[in-house]
Amino acid sequence: MNPDELSALLPHLSSYLRICLNNIQVAARLLAPREDREKDPALDARAALLDQGCYQLIRMAGNLTTARLLAEDAPPRLQDCDLAALVTRLFEEVEYLASGQGLDMRLICPADRLVCPASQEALEQIFYNLISNAVKFTPAGGVITVSLRRAYHRVLLTVEDTGPGIPEEALSRVFTFDSLKNTGIPQPPPAGLGLGLPLCRSMAAAMGGTLMVESSLGKGSRFTLSLPDQQPGRVVLSDVSTDYAGGFNHALLGLADAMPPQAFQIRMQD
Repeated sequence: MNPDELSALLPHLSSYLRICLNNIQVAARLLAPREDREKDPALDARAALLDQGCYQLIRMAGNLTTARLLAEDAPPRLQDCDLAALVTRLFEEVEYLASGQGLDMRLICPADRLVCPASQEALEQIFYNLISNAVKFTPAGGVITVSLRRAYHRVLLTVEDTGPGIPEEALSRVFTFDSLKNTGIPQPPPAGLGLGLPLCRSMAAAMGGTLMVESSLGKGSRFTLSLPDQQPGRVVLSDVSTDYAGGFNHALLGLADAMPPQAFQIRMQD
């Protein structure tokens, strides 16, 4: 199979996986109804493991669809997007989950409205990937700061953590496939496929932007998405949706690899 055939196959494989996983999720809910889980903590804990597995696999399926960006020069599909409103909403969705892991979540967004041409679906995936990595590598008691601002004719979205940091010799490989393996950084299970950051950089490039990293051992990491600060209206409008949640909780889906099984229990979703 040549690269073009593989690239064309990935979205179909992803769609097939999502259908199978949705069927598994429906069957699981019939075997362990919500009301039974609420009454039986042991059942809830077992069902949460199954829920987490489904969320992790549906997230991987979405990444497989997006992975074609690594092999294609995909044209950007952009529309006017209010990043201030989007980032605030996404932050509020993940704040509760991350705070439950003993992390101090902070949002710095001075502007009430910040509009620029972008893909909302791509922005959501980038945001969730960066937050997921920050949550995964930041120990309890640490701080994760999300900031959004304009500077130098760019719109800058930054996710900064107080985790262990990345060794200098590994920084040049951060955006390559499976980049964090063999770097000496402990990998909280599950380690994932290593697609997240390469996909984030590809999606940033498709929007005319860049994704940068600054880090040092013992001082945490800072990832910054930089997008052109263009005037609204000078964009290519698209009604194509790449939402891969399929009815699943967006925040749990985005952080599926970073959350413990307890985050998928019924009591945590109320």
